[in-house]
Amino acid sequence: MSFKLEGPLLEGALVRLEPLAPRHTAELAVAAEENRQTYAFTWVPRAHEVGAYVDAQLARAATGRLAPYAQISLASGRAVGATSFWEPRSWRTDEQLDAVEVGFTWLAGSAQGTGINAEAKLLLFRHAFAHWGVSRVDLKTDARNARSRAAIAGVGARFEGVLRNWSRSWAPGEDDRLRDSAIFSITAEEWPECERRLAERVARYLPCAR
Repeated sequence: MSFKLEGPLLEGALVRLEPLAPRHTAELAVAAEENRQTYAFTWVPRAHEVGAYVDAQLARAATGRLAPYAQISLASGRAVGATSFWEPRSWRTDEQLDAVEVGFTWLAGSAQGTGINAEAKLLLFRHAFAHWGVSRVDLKTDARNARSRAAIAGVGARFEGVLRNWSRSWAPGEDDRLRDSAIFSITAEEWPECERRLAERVARYLPCAR
């Protein structure tokens, strides 16, 4: 396909999604070493691995199949996690993007439950549907990861099923194993209602709502 993912800067009221760059390395290293108990099924680099992690994501970005972001908390001005557009798919013409995945997502412990994840998803979904005109956005997680599955369902994505032995496992100590992946999606037809509900959810975290 000829479509290449390029993610522009996206900004909301709680989070700014900046295209990932080496300048984010130091702050992401700090973020990655906060409470790691929530990363049981998600690979998040240790502080000393963040430089190589950023380099690897930028190498994937050069292929046009990944558009990685640093998640910047507007309250602190610091990078508190990462996310990406991933796996562009064109089924009708090479120039039209039909589907894309949102993945490679993680947040520092202190940023979880603050509305940042919900608003980041709102910004990414909105760009995919309004700017690229996709027919669907999908998200996947380890089928055993109840916390991640709940978070994905919480941003309005619909559970579609479990893909067995779908990818390598990212759980600690399972480097040689495959995982079952739970897949969720939002379609273009569902997006307007999903957008409304997601915007309402984000609004609950804004200072004026307290």
